[in-house]
Amino acid sequence: MTEKIQLKKIDELIQNLDSETLSALENIRELKRYKKGEFLLHQDKLCRYSFWIEQGILRKFYWNDTKEITTELIFEHDIAVSFDSYVIQKPSKEFIQAVTDVTVYQTEAQSFQMLKAKFPKLVELDLMMTEYYAMWLEKRLFEFRTRNATERYLQLLRQQPHIILEVPLTYIASYLGISLETLSRIRSKI
Repeated sequence: MTEKIQLKKIDELIQNLDSETLSALENIRELKRYKKGEFLLHQDKLCRYSFWIEQGILRKFYWNDTKEITTELIFEHDIAVSFDSYVIQKPSKEFIQAVTDVTVYQTEAQSFQMLKAKFPKLVELDLMMTEYYAMWLEKRLFEFRTRNATERYLQLLRQQPHIILEVPLTYIASYLGISLETLSRIRSKI
C-alpha cells in the first residue's frame, strides 16, 4: 500500500515538472529495444544506466556456484538498476536480462547526475525513487521472513497475473526462494 502511495507521489512530481526540466530529461534518455534473452548488464561491469521499462519483463540475477539466483523480476512502468553499482560506480554483482522482448528508456547515470545539479526537482525525484526502492526491498525481505512459499506465490500471482504466461517457472521458483519441484507442488494444490 505504501509503495502505491509513493508511486503516486513520484507520478505527481513528474507531471508537475516544468517544461525545461522535462526537456532536459528527454534529451538524456534513449529508447532501446532488447530481445528476449539479451543482457542489459553483465556481472562485473559498471551499471552506467537506469532502465525504465515501457514494455516487457526484466530479471536481475547472479550466479551462486553453478546455480542462477533470480533476485528481482521487473515489470512494465518500473525501473531496473543494479543499485550499488549504479550509485557508487563499482562492478555489478548481478546481471540484468530481458525475460521477454523489452522496450526501455535508458538514462546514463553521469548525465542524470549532471542534470540534478542544474534542476533541483530532479534531486527530489531521485530521492523519491530511492525511497520507493527501499520500501520495495523492505517489503520483499519482510515477506520472505513472514510468509510461506505458497503465500509468496499467490501474492506474486495477484500482483502480476500474467507472469505464468511470460516468465519461465525456473525464474519464478528462484525469485520465490524455492526449488522448481516445490513450485510444482504448490501449483498442483491451487
